[in-house]
Amino acid sequence: MKLETLRRQPEGKTLEYKRDLSSPTPALRTLVAFANAAGGRLVLGVEDGARTVVGVTEPLALEERIANLVADAIEPRLLPEIEVLPWRSTHVLVVTVHPSALRPHHLVAEGPARGTYVRLGSANRQADAALVAELGRRSGAGGFDEEPLPDLGAEAIDVDAAARSFVTSRTLRPRDLETLGLVRRVQGRLVPTVGGMVLFGRDRLALFPDAYLQVGRFAGTARVDLVDRADLTDYPVDAIDQAVRFVERNTRLGMAVGRVRRTDVPTVPPAALREALVNAVVHADYAQRGAPVRVAVFDDRVEVENPGVLLPGLTIEDLRDGVSRVRNRVLARVFHELGLVEQWGTGVRRMVAACVEAGLPEPAFAELGLRFRVTIRTDPSAAPSLDDVDERIVAFLGDDAGRSTAAIAAHVGLSTRAVQHRLASLSERGLVVVLGSGPRDPRRRWFAVGTAR
Repeated sequence: MKLETLRRQPEGKTLEYKRDLSSPTPALRTLVAFANAAGGRLVLGVEDGARTVVGVTEPLALEERIANLVADAIEPRLLPEIEVLPWRSTHVLVVTVHPSALRPHHLVAEGPARGTYVRLGSANRQADAALVAELGRRSGAGGFDEEPLPDLGAEAIDVDAAARSFVTSRTLRPRDLETLGLVRRVQGRLVPTVGGMVLFGRDRLALFPDAYLQVGRFAGTARVDLVDRADLTDYPVDAIDQAVRFVERNTRLGMAVGRVRRTDVPTVPPAALREALVNAVVHADYAQRGAPVRVAVFDDRVEVENPGVLLPGLTIEDLRDGVSRVRNRVLARVFHELGLVEQWGTGVRRMVAACVEAGLPEPAFAELGLRFRVTIRTDPSAAPSLDDVDERIVAFLGDDAGRSTAAIAAHVGLSTRAVQHRLASLSERGLVVVLGSGPRDPRRRWFAVGTAR
């Protein structure tokens, strides 16, 4: 590992800089958060703002101190990798933590209830009881929506509603309810699962009052003037269709001109909108309270939010690369059978492709608090601002030399695949151009627009 490569990367979900270890508690919280989420690196001896290397004194003694602190202060026990990297006349320490199978980890001094942290963006967030419970489930074999509800009987599932949902794909037989995970056998009797009740429970909202879609239309671009709203409390399969119609009703239509006639085109690509809604419903954390799936329509964008952050081990870059992990296996299985979910890991890519094809910016993905948000921009003329990595890519291509994808990846410190996604987006926005006969052309080079010859 090279320090110069690390320093090119801003702080984020898997990276944090600290000048020193004069106050160890924040650093320990970061290590706990890394272990409970997607892993990460803590770099000691680098200021977090300008990423100036100040170095550490007595690096070997500091290495031993960190190992002892981690061993004494974190449970279950964490075994980080500690590396001393030389830098000119000094050294820095890099503490690497991998996603842990023993999560949730917590600080001993704060206890499991207050000392469990997760990583959201470049910040550590204290996990509430619901998130602590989910972290524990994720390290086991099952998921929340697979848990049985033994106080109810199988008749709590609306079999007719389930059959209507499957009418276009197959005939739903009684034994299919168990195969799909809508019911489970407990002590010789069939009882509904959490997923079965969320999807087709007769009295579903009494048990899971937030298992619905909340949709709203705001005037302008801020959450101030709400001009239309609805609570879509029907079964999720039907509620998704209703949400699509709500968004289409509350967004203007574009126009495509063909050879014979003009055709109205939805402002929000239907494929992208439906993917965002399906993903939100399938990946929502139904153990949270007071947090339904929310859809907000503005003049320039549509936001789709669901309760629940990314599962441990996942980053937003992973999503773009097609990596997928399922929070709710029952919901995912049913939606897959209904044809609403295709091959695992392709949903984000289909969203991106639908927006790019429509001449819109790529969707933006963000973890906000304990929620996950997808933002689909609807104004083609309002290109999104570049983040730090995109700015460095464009600046790197600012001369007329041209750079290979591998060279760009090395410069910004990302994988080649991640950089390929960014270059494709920058190309669609007209900021970069590639010259070469094809992806396998060894002379293929990327240029900033205006510098290619």
